[in-house]
Amino acid sequence: MPTLPPERQRSPGTEAHQLREAAESFGSDAERYDRARPRYPDALLDRLTTRGARVLDVGCGTGIVARQFRAAGCEVLGVEPDARMAEVARRLGVEVEVATFEAWNPDGREFDTVVAGQAWHWVDPVAGAAKAAEVLRPGGRLAAFWNVFQLPPEVVDAFAAVYRRVLPDSPFNLDALTKQPLDGQQTLLVKAVDGIRGTGTFSEPEEWRHDWEWFYTRDAWLDQVPTHGALTRLPPDKLAEILEGIGAAIDTVGGGFTMRYTTVAVTATRTAEVQ
Repeated sequence: MPTLPPERQRSPGTEAHQLREAAESFGSDAERYDRARPRYPDALLDRLTTRGARVLDVGCGTGIVARQFRAAGCEVLGVEPDARMAEVARRLGVEVEVATFEAWNPDGREFDTVVAGQAWHWVDPVAGAAKAAEVLRPGGRLAAFWNVFQLPPEVVDAFAAVYRRVLPDSPFNLDALTKQPLDGQQTLLVKAVDGIRGTGTFSEPEEWRHDWEWFYTRDAWLDQVPTHGALTRLPPDKLAEILEGIGAAIDTVGGGFTMRYTTVAVTATRTAEVQ
């Protein structure tokens, strides 16, 4: 299941990039977001990184992706619409300009790579791909990627029961985790691919997948839960009830669990001149 809020995927007639209030809800606890959210696998960065490359990080948030690319020897600029998230990124050493990507002024700057980690669904896929083509050098690469997680069987039913009990009228539930978690990602991938193809300036988009695992203690998972989009605007009493129920479920399996992740990327290179 993607770490995207399910209600955003299901909003009829409304694209995610149009829901600005939802998109900027993560900044309400930017420090927690930076601390708790998962990073991205080295195998993906190795495919995207060239030491000394100029990288533009779209929707950089608190700079999680940007710092990984900086550690790999890249020069990174972030673009982030939420000033609260950008402030954390700057404090952690990332250069950030506050703007939506569609409205951002590149001022003639050119980049080797444009990336977006867990953020491209908040960008208009057509305008975003066109802006990426504008700022990429010939042969430069665009890569939008997401972490998709699969809870282990020993906790998934208990977690789902908590959400159904506390939020019975919410579209947020974990039933999909008992099926195929990558299925929920397909709409996002198709929109990204269509936007890239529509520019006429990129190679045929590719889909890359990297599987990895991470062990979460009870406290580490409970720290991340409030950063999930469907929960960022919950009343404190409801959130506390969810955390209590999930914490109890984790206690019953020994105080921790191993999460399986798949990082899915849509990527293409700029092959034609921008008109």
